Amino acid sequence: MTKKQIIKKTAKHIKSKLTGEGSGHDWWHVYRVWKNALHIGKHESVDLFVVELAALLHDIADWKFNHGDDNVGPRKAREWLEKSAVDEKVISHVCQIIKDASFKGAGVSTKMKTIEGMVVQDADRLDAIGAIGIGRTFAYGGAKGREMYNPEIKPEKHASFEQYKKNQSHTINHFYEKLLLLKDLMNTKTAKRMARKRHKVMENFLAEFFQEWKGKN
Repeated sequence: MTKKQIIKKTAKHIKSKLTGEGSGHDWWHVYRVWKNALHIGKHESVDLFVVELAALLHDIADWKFNHGDDNVGPRKAREWLEKSAVDEKVISHVCQIIKDASFKGAGVSTKMKTIEGMVVQDADRLDAIGAIGIGRTFAYGGAKGREMYNPEIKPEKHASFEQYKKNQSHTINHFYEKLLLLKDLMNTKTAKRMARKRHKVMENFLAEFFQEWKGKN
């Protein structure tokens, strides 16, 4: 198969697996990450084949839905890529990106090792903020049966991935424990520019949320 055929086949495979998923980690999330990664990647010197494959496969088996196992995603991606006769060097690169891409807690370093990884990580993080990020956050909270907001439970800065994985806090805390931090964690100039606007959308939403919570609006 050509690279173009592999990308097309991979997109079809992921769409079939994730269509209809209700937590915000569905096919359309993957699709947006894929398109954002392509947009960012065109402004960087990258291997777009690696970028596209990693973007398409980054949520093939998310640890949040697999008992906290962050090896299952790279393993499932490898199985698919080997079946698609992709070169081992590309497979290793893609799997490493998937392994490293996820946010692992405010106090945990999640540096990517390659520019391709930085592009995919930025694209994924962009979809976690702004108007879409707000929607996805509440979709995930609902899917996990979490409270929308509880003023008695304060945000935490998780110092380890294990601590972050065990977090069961309410949805509003997720903004302070992750989403509002992402603007300053972007790797590329293009993503940093895009993130500034989306960050402001979240700040405005939270300001309105707390005004309404207090009964002032």
